[in-house]
Amino acid sequence: MAWLAWAAIAHATVVAVDDAGQKVELARPATRIVALAPHVTELLFAAGAGSKVVGVVAGSNYPAAASGIAEVGDANAIDLERIIALRPDLVVTWPYTTSAQLAAIHKRGIPVFTSNAKVIDGIAVDIEHLGELAGAEVLAKRAAAAFRADIEAARRRADSQTGPPVRVFYEIWGTPLFTVGGHHLISQAITLCGGENVFAALEVAAPVVTEEAVIAARPQVIVAGADDARRPAWLDAWRRWPEIPAVRDGRLRVVDANFLHRAGPRFARGVVQLCAALRE
Repeated sequence: MAWLAWAAIAHATVVAVDDAGQKVELARPATRIVALAPHVTELLFAAGAGSKVVGVVAGSNYPAAASGIAEVGDANAIDLERIIALRPDLVVTWPYTTSAQLAAIHKRGIPVFTSNAKVIDGIAVDIEHLGELAGAEVLAKRAAAAFRADIEAARRRADSQTGPPVRVFYEIWGTPLFTVGGHHLISQAITLCGGENVFAALEVAAPVVTEEAVIAARPQVIVAGADDARRPAWLDAWRRWPEIPAVRDGRLRVVDANFLHRAGPRFARGVVQLCAALRE
């Protein structure tokens, strides 16, 4: 009986379902992982699998330990030969890796997990699933619980505020003028913080809009997402339009894009920043 129990353990597999609905099955916990997006690198470190990451893409600059890991490409293209040379037993990607590149990875028999959280809690779920695949369940569950607690605390603070929702225009970039549609995680964060995304009716995750559309939407707050929350010139360019309530009332805010523009563990910190920006 003891031998049978040992045999069952020896042949046990590690299984998780990714955000594309695909079952990812490993014969044993992954020990060599390649991350194909900066937020994926952050998720893996949060899940307790940072020491197992052997390849990342350019821009994977958090945590600090990620900066010393071999790069296998950037947002535009990945180097398949370099990935293969790293002998990964798991590749973690996102929806913007081309289908041809993914097909080449699958052809090599390398398991692939796609991270693409559709709701804010999906970030915590990704942390848990990646922890399972890397054999770091305890650390991953702890990190996911901390993320959920931070989001819930931000929600409670926002719920304690009185008054109607604040009309918000969230600006990703100035030229072209990118914002977020209603299904984007940032739009969900705006709602959580007691705001209303003025472009929530748009289905595209990151649509381009016109200045005229923003003026017509009459946002009460304009929030720019910029690296390290450095105030961009294109935020203050709205001062040309004093008829916009946000401009008239001096409510042009900036938050850290490194937090809110990555669906990783620091998104919770971005939510806290965003909620504060809407309250000011």
